[in-house]
Amino acid sequence: MWRHADARTCSCPGRDRSPRDPRRRSARPAAERGDEVRYAACVVLASTKLDVNRVVKRLLDVRKASFAPMDDAVALTGMEYGGITPIGLPASWPVYVDSRVLEAPETVIGAGLRGAKVFLPGAVLGALPWVTVVEGLATGV
Repeated sequence: MWRHADARTCSCPGRDRSPRDPRRRSARPAAERGDEVRYAACVVLASTKLDVNRVVKRLLDVRKASFAPMDDAVALTGMEYGGITPIGLPASWPVYVDSRVLEAPETVIGAGLRGAKVFLPGAVLGALPWVTVVEGLATGV
């Protein structure tokens, strides 16, 4: 684990990456099906874009998906915004990892706190028992 100052004020790998840097980024989509709201965590490379409108909608079996509001994400995960991680989420949340993440020799994920990050190989994320690896979860390079 790596601790750092607030990401808005520091020079750290998670913020100062170039467009081609292979580190990951994650998103917390929320989708509605009737009265039910479905949440998920998605992990993609920083150089790609999460395909919310096609792939995430299909995975969650909904007509519309969007990113969870910050207040909801913080309340539901118990983690700080900017530090939410695919490790330790509510059991009801599926965790989807783009297949390209597995090839990354080093990824950076949140540690639950805004001032901390966890460095690990992408293959480790894909090997976690609660993770579903998805081909084409993200677009672009």
